[in-house]
Amino acid sequence: MSMRILLFLNSLIPVSNYGGTQRVMWSLGKALTQMGHKVYFLAKAGSTCDFASVIPYDSAVDLIKQIPQDVDVVHFNGTAPCGFEKPYVVTYHGNFMGGDLDRNAIFVSKDHASRYNSDSFVYNGLDWDEYGPVDLNASRRYYHFLGKAAWRVKNVQGAIDVVKALPNEKIYILGGYRFNFKMGMRFTVTSKARFKGMVGGVKKNRYLQHSKGLIFPVKWDEPFGLAITESLYFGAPVFATPYGSLPELVKPEVGFLTDSESEMILHLKEGVDYSPMICHEYARDLFNAEIMAKVYLQKYEKVLNGEYLNENYPHALVPDSKRPWKK
Repeated sequence: MSMRILLFLNSLIPVSNYGGTQRVMWSLGKALTQMGHKVYFLAKAGSTCDFASVIPYDSAVDLIKQIPQDVDVVHFNGTAPCGFEKPYVVTYHGNFMGGDLDRNAIFVSKDHASRYNSDSFVYNGLDWDEYGPVDLNASRRYYHFLGKAAWRVKNVQGAIDVVKALPNEKIYILGGYRFNFKMGMRFTVTSKARFKGMVGGVKKNRYLQHSKGLIFPVKWDEPFGLAITESLYFGAPVFATPYGSLPELVKPEVGFLTDSESEMILHLKEGVDYSPMICHEYARDLFNAEIMAKVYLQKYEKVLNGEYLNENYPHALVPDSKRPWKK
């Protein structure tokens, strides 16, 4: 059955830089369109799309009034308006504390859902065709960190410390700057870390193409982590902490998980040989937009049948807390 699906994003599409949520929803919309569904984006004025209809979002007007009457299901991200009567789902992309969440909540990994007393989740997928060709025989010259380096829980300093302990290695920091006001006037002094700022598109892909691996020692329960699947797609294994979704995403054949800096350093010094081809195929085959869209369609059908996605209101089972990164 063909559906009329509206995806709401209070942001601009297509993304020009990183844009995690926007990139995922763009890929979802494209996959749904290719499956024969009619897709609308309700997004910030100035947004454009060559495969779906775009409705400019006006924050000064009631959101509900901006949704066409003939839409079958609405897909929100982060929150849904009170009193909304059409069938809808809500994807939560981050960690939330406080009260109850929506009964039509969808989380982005099994661990993410379980921490909110839910079993409703859909893994993020991407339209890999938009990433261009991958050269799995490309030279691998450095490690990389990919993420918002200003967030302390992302632990960019931990990634730098690992590489500082590796002879003749360096790390490219994708998503941060050497001098950072947000980190309390942090200034990173080491020639082994090269800060590339906020990068996206072809430039980011080129950096991933030549990386020996993603070093990702996060100190929180990662909900999903597009940095992981993007790095794997370009043949770069993942070296990370075992928190949140990471044990689900990083299997032994594509990376190594530990909560210890010394263990990660030792593992990298041992020079375990990971296959760029296996990493690439793993991400391509398991975390693509088509698979994601098929699972979301199951969620849409359920709410169209008048069912809730969660038996009870999801809520955080334990307080959000910083996870250890041991020396």
